[in-house]
Amino acid sequence: MTDTLTSLVLGRVADPARPLFTFYDEGTGERTELSAATLGNWAAKIANYLRDEVGVVPGDDVRVDLPEHWQSAAVLLGAWWAGAHVLVGDHDGDARVVFTAAARLDQHDADAVVVVPLDPFAMGSRDLPIGVDDFGESVRAHGDRYSPAGAGDLALDDVPTATLARVESETESGQRVVSTRPWHTADTIAANFLAPLLAGTALVWIRGADDARVDAIAAMEKADLTLRSNEMPNP
Repeated sequence: MTDTLTSLVLGRVADPARPLFTFYDEGTGERTELSAATLGNWAAKIANYLRDEVGVVPGDDVRVDLPEHWQSAAVLLGAWWAGAHVLVGDHDGDARVVFTAAARLDQHDADAVVVVPLDPFAMGSRDLPIGVDDFGESVRAHGDRYSPAGAGDLALDDVPTATLARVESETESGQRVVSTRPWHTADTIAANFLAPLLAGTALVWIRGADDARVDAIAAMEKADLTLRSNEMPNP
């Protein structure tokens, strides 16, 4: 297909200035809110980095080994905007580049490795081995506009791009949705991250909160719907 998943997500945003993705981490006290314009700018920088520095073309493999975070959201959207085939599970294939956390560097052996700090302000990582790129330094220098060249046939492990583009969500366009549902495997990324965004939903994702705190955040965020991890949708 010619449209990338990221193009479809951003194309369904009614107001780019309104929040699209908000990340809470109760363990660190982080709350980071990104408008569609800001998240799109980050995705564009990542897509430009992949194309211009790594040489990624539509269909190339890009591995994303990261937990749920706003930077992980940007990496996924950036990789898809570049037309990449994102690998998250035990999928065979040599990735052109790996995005991972510093603690997991010894798990990867690729030509290009990017350490993502998972920091609220995308600050740089210190004391990285030679040949390992820092997310902040590598990505920030690139432009925040991107013109995609199309999408590869596969988008996420063994799932075709065309299939993911049609993934259904229980959320609706214009809703603000609080969620604690995970999105670090192919199935959960599709159902709990991509599907709401494709539906035109503003997603508020929370890590490490009990039910009472989730309810409090939902009230503060004026959420229309709350999706809890113990109420997972049927596959």
